[in-house]
Amino acid sequence: MKTLRLLFVTATLLAFKTITYAQQSVWNNKQCAVVLTYDDAIDADLDNVIPALDSMKFKGTFYLIGSSPVINSRLSEWRLAAKHGHELGNHALFHPCDGSLPGRSFVKADHDLSKYTVARAVDEIRVNNVLLTAIDGKSKRTFAYPCGDRQIGNVYFYEQLKKDFVGARGVTGGMPSAKDVPLDNINCYSINGHSADYMIDLVKKAQQTHTLLVFLFHGVGGGHSINVDAQAHSKLLHYLKANEKNIWIAPMVDVAEKISAYQTGVSKAIGK
Repeated sequence: MKTLRLLFVTATLLAFKTITYAQQSVWNNKQCAVVLTYDDAIDADLDNVIPALDSMKFKGTFYLIGSSPVINSRLSEWRLAAKHGHELGNHALFHPCDGSLPGRSFVKADHDLSKYTVARAVDEIRVNNVLLTAIDGKSKRTFAYPCGDRQIGNVYFYEQLKKDFVGARGVTGGMPSAKDVPLDNINCYSINGHSADYMIDLVKKAQQTHTLLVFLFHGVGGGHSINVDAQAHSKLLHYLKANEKNIWIAPMVDVAEKISAYQTGVSKAIGK
């Protein structure tokens, strides 16, 4: 009995050490991870955001709507951005949103997600992946739900897409620990007119709690009805740069891959 108890205690300690080591390394041995994401494929991404990120040597994630005219008119610039290490994420081909929800008068009938079949939604997202691969040549990327809508009726359509992506970003705020990150609906903070102090305080909280912080931007310095002042955005980047030794700043695809490996390792360590 004592031998069995000793073996159990030893195995438990080994599992604990494995989990502890993984916790220390999941953010590249830094305090936290910060992901900068930008939605909708707009001119401001190329005119304002990418030059700002490049000046700091940061890599962001740009969730592209395949049908955006800015894809077609500035294709070579998107290709160059990907070549420089920025992620071109999938934001669906036509950005369909559920028009049956309150406040959704902006949703066009042709792209009303509530009128889609699951097969149509999945097919359009996969077509957008083909387009993005034609631009950047990459096979791994992440997805972002247009308007944060995850369901068609009672069906979570991403269930059919889990093998197509490393993870999917939602729109719900939160700073989860690595083991608690829902890779099918990754938390984020949507920024709309917020101050630099607000954004920097979020980063400081992530540092203190050793968690994941994802920012969701649309316009930066204009270009979208959801917008943040370019100077506020710049102050955030400067804070991140000044604290780079303690903060892992990386595209969503890299962070999601690391989290997935960590969660798999934890499951194996505790015998699930």
